[in-house]
Amino acid sequence: MINRLDFQMPTAKRKLSAKHIGEKALSVLAFTCTLGITNPASAFVLPAGDGCAFPLQIDQEGSQPVDRTFHDKNGNVVHLFAGKGTSNTFTNVNTGASLTIKPNGGSVSRTTTYPDTSSMTVATGFNALVLFPTDIPAGPSTTLYIGRLVYTVDKSGVFTVIGSSGKQTDICATLASMIP
Repeated sequence: MINRLDFQMPTAKRKLSAKHIGEKALSVLAFTCTLGITNPASAFVLPAGDGCAFPLQIDQEGSQPVDRTFHDKNGNVVHLFAGKGTSNTFTNVNTGASLTIKPNGGSVSRTTTYPDTSSMTVATGFNALVLFPTDIPAGPSTTLYIGRLVYTVDKSGVFTVIGSSGKQTDICATLASMIP
């Protein structure tokens, strides 16, 4: 799904603006290209210290997934995103090293938003998650999950990874070790 666009997160904790929360949510599901991304291709750069220790460029290309919104039996808003996903190219801006990941099987994400504006997401398939220094566990990190990922976002925009199963790939470590 998506990805964090123009973030600036110092090590001291700060409140995220609505724009930053939206961008952060975009980075969470990098392979389904959701949350209002309507262009078939998009790109953005995360400053050093946000997605990785170095500036990280993320380029996405692909189709808009199925997007459904409904209320669960408790009245909470539920967003369901599903699709074959997008191809994502992650680039270490400092070295030019890049890694392109094409999903094989797509992804499904179900996000339940509670009355206090916090949320819980259960994502399956191919999903990338970008964590900032204020998240739990603390970033900067960008990880590809192939399998199941569960995380929450509190009302101030802090992501907390609850659990995952399947394969994980540390995008930052992979890019840092590559010779362009």
